[in-house]
Amino acid sequence: MSNEDNEFDFKNQTISFKSYVNDFTKSIFNDLDSISKDIELDKKINDLFNGKKVNFTENKAALHVLHRRELKDLDLFTITPELHQKLEGHNGSHKIKNIVVLGIGGSFEGPKLLLESLTNQKTSFRFEFITGSDPFEFEYKTKDIKPDNTLFIVSSKSFTTDETLVSLKEAINWSENMDNFIAVTANKEEAMRYGISKDLIFELHDEIGGRYSIWSYICLPAYIEFKYGKSGIQDKYDDHAQRPREEIEMFVEGAREADKDLIENKDYLKFVKTLSYSDIWLNNNQSVHSRAVLSYCWRLRSFADYVQQLEMESLGKQPNKDGNFKNTGQIIFGGYGPTAQHSYFQLLHQGTQSVAADIIAFKEDSNTLAYAQAITQSRLLSNGSKSTLKDEERINGNVPINLFLFNQLDPYTLGYLMATWEHRTFITAAMLEINPFDQFGVQAGKDSTKKFIKDNQ
Repeated sequence: MSNEDNEFDFKNQTISFKSYVNDFTKSIFNDLDSISKDIELDKKINDLFNGKKVNFTENKAALHVLHRRELKDLDLFTITPELHQKLEGHNGSHKIKNIVVLGIGGSFEGPKLLLESLTNQKTSFRFEFITGSDPFEFEYKTKDIKPDNTLFIVSSKSFTTDETLVSLKEAINWSENMDNFIAVTANKEEAMRYGISKDLIFELHDEIGGRYSIWSYICLPAYIEFKYGKSGIQDKYDDHAQRPREEIEMFVEGAREADKDLIENKDYLKFVKTLSYSDIWLNNNQSVHSRAVLSYCWRLRSFADYVQQLEMESLGKQPNKDGNFKNTGQIIFGGYGPTAQHSYFQLLHQGTQSVAADIIAFKEDSNTLAYAQAITQSRLLSNGSKSTLKDEERINGNVPINLFLFNQLDPYTLGYLMATWEHRTFITAAMLEINPFDQFGVQAGKDSTKKFIKDNQ
C-alpha cells in the first residue's frame, strides 16, 4: 500500500510529517508497540528525563535532557570578564577577529551546524574548525590570519582526545600567547596543565556525552557569534508569542518543547515511535540497511553530518543476545538534497540497493525550486511514475520516505528538530535493548593507535 494519507502522518504547530514507508502497516506498528511494553519503554524514557543511570555499561546518567530543562534564564551562559573584553574590543571594534575551534565529533558538528543554520549573513567573526591531526589542516586554515587577533576554543570533554591535543600543541607554538586560548571541557585540571587560565575554562558535565553536548558550553562558538557578532537570524522571525530572546535561548526552548511533547503528547509520541519502529522494521525485516538524510534548505546542509554521528555512534552496537532484533543501527549518509539529486539519486531511483530516505524542507521556501524538489522527489521515490516508460527509463518507486515539513528554519525549530532526532534515536536504542550512550568501539581505535605509536617510535 502507499501511505499517501494515513494514520502515521502527524502535524502540530512546528512540523507536518508524512509517512511514505510503503507496507508499514498498523498491524506492524502494534506488534512493535507490544514489544515496547515488554521492555518498559515508558519507564526508560522517564528514567532518561529524570536523570537516572541509563548509561548502564558505564554506570552513569545521561544528563543532556535534564540540563536543557534547567536552562531557564535569558543569560544561558556566563561569559567571563576576561573573555568579554577580548570579544567586545575597544570603541566598538573587535580585538578578536578570528575564532579557531579545535575539536572533533560532537565538539565540531554541533557548533558548525548552529553557525550555518542560524546566521542570516556571513559571520562577523571568521570561524575555522580544525578537527583532525594532519598538520596540513592547521597550516591551511591559519595561513592568512594573525595570531594577535585569533582566539582558540579548545573543545574536548576529556581533554585527552589525540587529534585535538595534536592541534593544540601546534596552536600554542603558532600563537605564542596563552591568553588567547579558552577551553570547554569536563577535565579542568588537564586544560590548566597545558597553560590555559582557569578563568578561561568553561566546564562540561561528565554525564553529557559528546554527541549530545550541543546543549552545553560546546555551543560557545555559536553563542559568541550571536551575542557579539550579531549576525544571528532570530530577528527575522516571530518569537512564538514570547518576549524577544537570543538565538541560543530559542534553540534550547525548541528542544524543551519537543521534550515536553514526548512526555505529554500522545500523538507526538506515536510520531516518534513511527520513525523508530519503521527504522527497525526496515533494517530487520526489509533489508533496508541504509538511510539518506536530505535537507532541501541550504542552511541545513550539515544536518546529515550531525545525524550521522548521533545515530551511528549511538546505535552502532552489537545486538543484544536476549533482544528481539539482530540488526542495530542503519548506515546514515546524506547532505543537501539538490546536490544529492545530481550525485547518488540515480542509485535510489534505479539501483539495486535498498535505501530509505528522510527528506526535510521548510514551508517558508514554498515558492522555491528546492521546495518543489523535496515534495516531488518524496512522491517519486516512494511511488514511482505512472507514465509509460521504456524498460531502461523505469524507476524503482519503492524507496521508504519520511517527509518532514517545517514552517521555517528559526532557532526554535532547529532545537525542536534536533531534540526530536535524539528521541527517535533513544527509542530505537531502547527497542533494540542496547546502550546509546557508550562508544567502546571508538575507544578501541584510540587505544590501538596509541599502541602503534608506542611500538614504532
